[in-house]
Amino acid sequence: MNSGQGPGTARDDQSPRGPQSASSDFLPTASLRTLELRARALAATRRFLDARGYFEVDVPLVSADRVIDPHLAPFAIVPGDQIHPADHSGPGQNRAAPTHHLQTSVEFGMKRLLAAGARAIYQLSHVFRAEERGPRHNPEFTMLEWYRVGDTHIEQMAETEALVAELFSLVGQPLPVPFGRLTYQQAFDRSLGIDPLRATVADLARVAAEQGVAVPESLDPHDRDGWLNLLLAFCVEQTLGVERPEFVCDYPASQAALARLRPGEPPVAERFELYLRGVELCNGYHELTSADELRARIEAESDRRAREGLPPLPVHNRLLDSMASGLPPCAGTALGFDRVLMLAVGAASLDEVIPFPWDRA
Repeated sequence: MNSGQGPGTARDDQSPRGPQSASSDFLPTASLRTLELRARALAATRRFLDARGYFEVDVPLVSADRVIDPHLAPFAIVPGDQIHPADHSGPGQNRAAPTHHLQTSVEFGMKRLLAAGARAIYQLSHVFRAEERGPRHNPEFTMLEWYRVGDTHIEQMAETEALVAELFSLVGQPLPVPFGRLTYQQAFDRSLGIDPLRATVADLARVAAEQGVAVPESLDPHDRDGWLNLLLAFCVEQTLGVERPEFVCDYPASQAALARLRPGEPPVAERFELYLRGVELCNGYHELTSADELRARIEAESDRRAREGLPPLPVHNRLLDSMASGLPPCAGTALGFDRVLMLAVGAASLDEVIPFPWDRA
């Protein structure tokens, strides 16, 4: 099933009533037919998780806590000022420390519920990420996030596969199952013939030059993860999920975020992402449960931010409190609902599956 008319149209054989405006910016960028399909997909998602013993929660989207992942930028809310990207201050902006952030993920709040005794929960809501706008990015977007106590990332991959396959079937586009699975190491070896877990920065820079990848001026030449992310974005991702969806798992330990590490030589993060046609759809973890390890990761990220002239992360947050009280072994997944729908209906842009993107919000 196709997505209907492209951006700038309000109708599938349904014209808006009344006088015509000189501007069409009031119209949705998604067709009404696609928005009806979106509603059915949202309902199907809830039925899927409800039937598997999860219950829906509603944690705050505005919180005093902020994400620690270096690649996710939240919007900050500063007293007496407008909402703006958390790590930037322009002319005339209030430079006071922000008291709250629009959440890039509901992870912190949901884990606090797990520590309080919840066993299987999900939230389907909007989240926010600053400085992201493009065919696959809208600063405000819909994300499904779910957690189950006792699961590992292996069980979560199976559940993700079942849900994504069901959503594609809903629109008449069945996916081949089972989905493919390969490690981060195998993905780089298949695409570039290099071992990303052991390659030096010089090795990665050489491969980037051989592949003709333009290196941004902002890339620290000593930032190993920066080089890996550059090669992933420009060389590896386009090869992922071409014939069928593919899970990539076992990420470098330095990219664990809030995933636990599995010992080995070298150790790897028990983390996975799902790709289809080169597009990342989800991120899942076998969750870190050690408050001491989380505190060490926060301190390391704060030190990195200080070196780059950015504000440090808060020393204390409520997720640390919940982990110290006893976060049980669990796993969780965050799925970009808009991206799944975009690929399922054959749309070229997120604008075709959401009513009013950033430019028309």
